[in-house]
Amino acid sequence: MADLSDLKKSLGFGAVDRFVKDGMRLGLGTGTTAIWAVRRVAERLSEGSLREITAVVTSLQTELEACALGIPVVTLNNWSLKGELDLTIDGADEVDESFNLIKGGGGALLMEKVVAYVSRRFLVIVDHTKLSSRLCDHSPVPVEVVTDSLETVRKRLREMGGEVSLRMGQRKAGPVVTDLGNLLLDVTFPEAFDPSRMEADIKLIPGVLENGLFTRKTPELLVGAANGELEHRRKA
Repeated sequence: MADLSDLKKSLGFGAVDRFVKDGMRLGLGTGTTAIWAVRRVAERLSEGSLREITAVVTSLQTELEACALGIPVVTLNNWSLKGELDLTIDGADEVDESFNLIKGGGGALLMEKVVAYVSRRFLVIVDHTKLSSRLCDHSPVPVEVVTDSLETVRKRLREMGGEVSLRMGQRKAGPVVTDLGNLLLDVTFPEAFDPSRMEADIKLIPGVLENGLFTRKTPELLVGAANGELEHRRKA
């Protein structure tokens, strides 16, 4: 069985080598798998085998890595993008059999969704442990909320059947604060639910900025199998 850390690197490198072309407007995601795609883009730009990439990043973590490695980074407001990206490469916390996703374990779900949804192609790179028959079997749904709405949002999510916890920081006192200055609730739904309906219903709660259910942009998958092989999957 392939080591998961090696598999993450293979996925990031494989995604760039297979799908990134010269001149692309490229979205770069967040997390322990997606960061390897960032590093591979930088490596190929440096060696000259990839040219004229314009990158949009989904988090401060990714921005710092990209800038340190010499990748040109702009925002989605840049005129040259014309409001669209050619490809976004990102990871996921969980993927069901219908290609619905849970994302946002790293806290960047809002910008991850913005960037993914303006991309012509959305490539999600995951190892085999992220595949699931039902969302919330392995990962909670992150919900980014305005600070002053924390208790009212938490109450409503519980009424919807969710088990809700405020995400707390590690090696710091207090809760996690997102790049955009908000708080995160992690919500597990023990009972089966319709991901598309749930994404929409959570978005309608006043005080919610975004949630980690991704159902309205069907991704392509690059899946790392236990034996180390990479499989490109598209929804039939």
